[in-house]
Amino acid sequence: MRQFNNCSLNLTRHIAELIYALTTQGNTMNKLLSFFVMSLVLCVAPPVLANPVKQSAQPNIILIFSDDAGYEDFGFQGSSVMKTPYLDSLAENGVRFTEGYVTDPTCGPSRAGLMTGRYQQKFGYQEINVVGYMSPNSKFLGDDMGLPLDQRTIADYLKERGYATAAYGKWHLGNADRFHPMKRGFDEFYGFRGGDRSFFAYGPKNRLPHHDKRMERGFGKFEEPAEYLTDMLGDEASDFIERNKKNPFFIYLAFNAPHTPMEATEEDLAQFPELKGKRKIYAAMTLAMDRATGKVLDTLKKHGLYENTIVVFTNDNGGPTDKNASVNWPLAGTKSNHLEGGLRVPFVISWPAKLPQGVDYSRPVSTMDLLPSFYAAAGGDASGLKNVDGQVIWPYVTGKMSGDPHESLFWKKDVRAAMRQGDWKLIRFADRPAELYNIADDFSEQTNLADKYPDRVRDMFKQIFAWELTHERPLWTLSQKFEEYDVSRMDRYRVPSKEAQEWKWTPTKTKSSKSQ
Repeated sequence: MRQFNNCSLNLTRHIAELIYALTTQGNTMNKLLSFFVMSLVLCVAPPVLANPVKQSAQPNIILIFSDDAGYEDFGFQGSSVMKTPYLDSLAENGVRFTEGYVTDPTCGPSRAGLMTGRYQQKFGYQEINVVGYMSPNSKFLGDDMGLPLDQRTIADYLKERGYATAAYGKWHLGNADRFHPMKRGFDEFYGFRGGDRSFFAYGPKNRLPHHDKRMERGFGKFEEPAEYLTDMLGDEASDFIERNKKNPFFIYLAFNAPHTPMEATEEDLAQFPELKGKRKIYAAMTLAMDRATGKVLDTLKKHGLYENTIVVFTNDNGGPTDKNASVNWPLAGTKSNHLEGGLRVPFVISWPAKLPQGVDYSRPVSTMDLLPSFYAAAGGDASGLKNVDGQVIWPYVTGKMSGDPHESLFWKKDVRAAMRQGDWKLIRFADRPAELYNIADDFSEQTNLADKYPDRVRDMFKQIFAWELTHERPLWTLSQKFEEYDVSRMDRYRVPSKEAQEWKWTPTKTKSSKSQ
């Protein structure tokens, strides 16, 4: 990898001054010396890129966010089934974070933590916001469940640094107009406000189930996709690059793949003749997402922007194996629980101009670290950010700082909670005693050490409680019956498996419910 810092630029400038002085003297020796110095300039100068575009030193930033993908379900994560050549190339040319975490194991809260760079529980966004699934006692319901207006987003901060900003795909941070992406720092939007939708156009043969699933261009202009949605999102992001190639830009490309509904094109399905059922559709959906990502990367390279563009690929939570046939191997658990399979996600960052290539970083980082890291990369002073829990990760990744970016990481939903401190992880349950694991030795969480280290359990339990005291009460809550679903699904996928094992939840009829 070629890296060029301020020292290299200063050296080039000083050499140029020396050349001028030598060539103006006129004698043969000086001219020979000037030829030697010019050769040195060519050695230290940055390489000429294909179709170079004059641009500021600020890096472009592209955040690619997949939806409900399994931990193993990419070539760079070890899958021999999925076809992800573009994402694999991104990992080969970047840093793979083997202990990358989200702030919550479900869609909405995870996105709230990502967008604000802080624990979303601190502003009441503790639970997922899905119309029709909520407790009627919630403070807000329906379209009014959204990212509070006093919270600032990544786009808000980057606009201050002179960035053009765009969001494409899934929003899921509020349906009401006041929560719209273009009122939360984004200049452009093409996507849908809710949590899922069809990958094909709604119409007479594919009826729209809820208004938050409509595709929207800008604010209030609703238009259904003319082709498979995943491909369209890649096209939209690529077009934004074409139109903003001379200025720094931030793109939030939030695919709704491979979230349900399970839908793929016949052409993509034909690429996986050995697979059947949901797993076949899942693989085809993942292939389409990789292809759309590839179009974005190719557009960057076409204009000579790839070297100085931060490209992040990660996912919103662990894969829900029972819903979409995702595989979280070698981790236990799924979406909506606090095992590693619910919290740890594929996580890659490429920035060829600054970061090492083809390496793993194996200490815990979080998606909430992206906001301050982006802000610092854009030239901002991240130490002055208020109400941000994330850390700037660049000095840790490059080796300029040792240790872990976070002393501790926390997660919480209702009574259930978890804490990661160093290599230790404590999980607090609603229906059983807390469990303790050493993640360095047991990342599959199969050997509970709580009885062996009771003092550590007690100390971490108290630290979770102290962290909870910094929260606001939830602005909305799910119907309580879904707690049983989350715990039952965790138990079903408690042992890691390389197979997408099927399971269907059957609610338990309790004595209290029978008597009502």
